Amino acid sequence: MIAATGFFDGVHKGHRKVLETVSTIASEKKEESAVITFWPHPRTVLQQDAGDLRLLNTIEEKKRLIESAGIDRTIVIPFTRQFSALSTEEFLKQYLIDMYGVSTLVIGYDHRLGKNVNQSQQDMIAIANGLGLEVVRCNEFIMDGDIISSTKIRNLLSNGSVKRANEFLGYEYMLGGVVLRGNGLGKGLGFPTANIGLYNPLKAVPQDGVYAVKVKVLDQWKQGICNIGLRPTLTDSSNRVIETHILDFSEEIYGLDLEIRFLEKLRPECKFSSRTELVEQMCADTEKARRIISSL
Repeated sequence: MIAATGFFDGVHKGHRKVLETVSTIASEKKEESAVITFWPHPRTVLQQDAGDLRLLNTIEEKKRLIESAGIDRTIVIPFTRQFSALSTEEFLKQYLIDMYGVSTLVIGYDHRLGKNVNQSQQDMIAIANGLGLEVVRCNEFIMDGDIISSTKIRNLLSNGSVKRANEFLGYEYMLGGVVLRGNGLGKGLGFPTANIGLYNPLKAVPQDGVYAVKVKVLDQWKQGICNIGLRPTLTDSSNRVIETHILDFSEEIYGLDLEIRFLEKLRPECKFSSRTELVEQMCADTEKARRIISSL
């Protein structure tokens, strides 16, 4: 088996370079390709600033993205405190070699294994070689002078830079959830919205604002505008919502699944002087979103 191991949050272009290398070597050697990953995130188990943790993918999204990169098998190891105590040698021997029969390990430019976080990558490679594992190291993936990383993508999302985040990811950032029954404020303005409760509350949510989006509902892709925030013109509530107005759509979808793919930020969330002013802006948002989506 030819494998890569790691958390792979985002399965971004840097990760995909590693996955492509795995797939290529596996094809050349006529062996199975695999990714050995972990769940949940180590910080949630080890309680290392877990309250600040936000993820780019759910486990289901991660599996789908890995497999779409041409990997034969995705292996998910439960991350526990006991597992976190394994040394590099113990993990390589017990899991990669004995359990899964890995012969070649492909790693990223900054990848580490085992409990000793201060161990150099050269030392890790030496340990792997000593166990009979071939190690192939991939260089960092640089785009426009930036090294792509999951942390940078999370920062871009938190700044509302979804278009740039998508360039780093290699796909459109997504949120998935179930449509919740709201208070009908949008419908009263002529812009009915679908409010969602996220499947995974740890998913990274883009900065508050209004976005051009694509929406998957009832197995159809529709155009839409998504507002993230507090709706200050309509309510004094401190409850943040993710609400999407699906263009040219009027079906009842409470309780159904909704997938939102973010394309571009249209504007910050604002408090308008009147509902009339808000409606005028929403009309302008809708037209701008149509232009953006149609140009893709």
